Amino acid sequence: MTPRSDARAQAVQTPLHLVLIATLSLLLIFAQAVRVHAQGAPESLAPLVDRISSSVVNITTATTVARQSGPQGIVPEGSPFEEFFREFQNPEGNDNPMRRSSALGSGFVISEDGYVVTNNHVIENADEIQVEFFSGRELPAEVVGTDPNTDIALLKVEADSPLPFVNFGDSEEMRVGDWVMAMGNPLGQGFSVSAGIVSASGRALSGSYDDYIQTDAAINRGNSGGPLFNMDGDVIGVNTAILSPTGGSIGIGFAMSSNVVTRVVDQLREYGETRRGWLGVSIQNVTDDVAEAMGLESTTGALVTDVPEGPASEAGIESGDVIVSFDGVDVEDTRALVRQVGNTAVGKTVRVVINRDGQTETFRVTLGRREEADAAQPAMPGAEPEPPEEADVLGMTLSPLTEEMREELGVAGNVDGLVVTAIDESSEAYEKGLREGDLISEAGQSEVLEVADLEDRISEAREAGRMSILLLVRRDGNPRFVAVSLEEDDENE
Repeated sequence: MTPRSDARAQAVQTPLHLVLIATLSLLLIFAQAVRVHAQGAPESLAPLVDRISSSVVNITTATTVARQSGPQGIVPEGSPFEEFFREFQNPEGNDNPMRRSSALGSGFVISEDGYVVTNNHVIENADEIQVEFFSGRELPAEVVGTDPNTDIALLKVEADSPLPFVNFGDSEEMRVGDWVMAMGNPLGQGFSVSAGIVSASGRALSGSYDDYIQTDAAINRGNSGGPLFNMDGDVIGVNTAILSPTGGSIGIGFAMSSNVVTRVVDQLREYGETRRGWLGVSIQNVTDDVAEAMGLESTTGALVTDVPEGPASEAGIESGDVIVSFDGVDVEDTRALVRQVGNTAVGKTVRVVINRDGQTETFRVTLGRREEADAAQPAMPGAEPEPPEEADVLGMTLSPLTEEMREELGVAGNVDGLVVTAIDESSEAYEKGLREGDLISEAGQSEVLEVADLEDRISEAREAGRMSILLLVRRDGNPRFVAVSLEEDDENE
């Protein structure tokens, strides 16, 4: 072969060599991807189930409730057979016959000496609580403490030998897409297992201290109180609720995050109750409209709308202040502040930085206890209150909220304001969605209890050169802000 032919052969061989190298590289990358996938999604959950299932329990409760007396629809009222059926239903002749009601739920053991975690709603008002273990063994349980705010309860069983238990993991380490496994007693089908992924984190449903992990692992009635595990077998959530139009799982389940649960359990275990920090302020989020009206550069922070007697008032914090930092941590919004205050020890003195009239000030506040503040009831005057006076403002007829109105409209006990008793359908307020029965609880970011309060806020807005006033309107417990032009009030004067 001539030198020219050798060169031509090498020219042909070189591209093939590169192709082989590239192919081998792709195969190696594919093999690594398969190995990573196998690590994230195990071929079988059976080894994990075998290791931790003995720590998961079924919970059965029994409650004694009063049964209504009488035949109750068996025969018409006044029938000659009425007395016969009454005696048949209540042969012992008790005036208030009783019946037993039972419920099912789930839980898990967190210590070898028999502490069990479940949901508060599983055992609430129960007279008897039975805990069934994977082995079939049953033990009676006593309530150590409960926390309705996070729907967590701590139970205790007495066993003659150490019990298998599971540990809490760090819910903050869970990422959307991580694999999780739920165990429990769904629909009475004890010790069932379902698997899925973390669909979302940091979800809030209705509570001030909510921090839920959302998962598509099947959760049904009876799963309440059961554990949500990571792939290491640590509990990263307590299965609590589902979102479903049918009552069954549609892949939207919620588990209270372990970082919330551990703090609650530690307090229940030590004190038998929760002890959350209390700052003593009413707050709301800083919206774009509020930030513009107050001359703020951003919407971060928590706007103080009221300062009742308490720690913040004693320290000098006032309504209209914007809390921008608490105990060295920047405040993003009201939810973040509520959770941070609640997680701070009662009696601790913290630094609270506020924005007041464009300037920052720092206050030292010694926190009180939230539970004591909630339990405190203001003294009621002995005299009968006079009927509230109505007034027409901004095209609406308004009246201070009475107890009768509160009950009729279903307004929470901690909410006050002005009730819209009538509204002009040609008014701007009507065009913006306000209706009879709505409750105006704030105007100009301040609480309004009397019509005079609203008129004062309107005057302040005019003096500040604003053309509208921001109203906080509540309907069926749901708040929203509505900006109403002040020209409307001028036309009505």
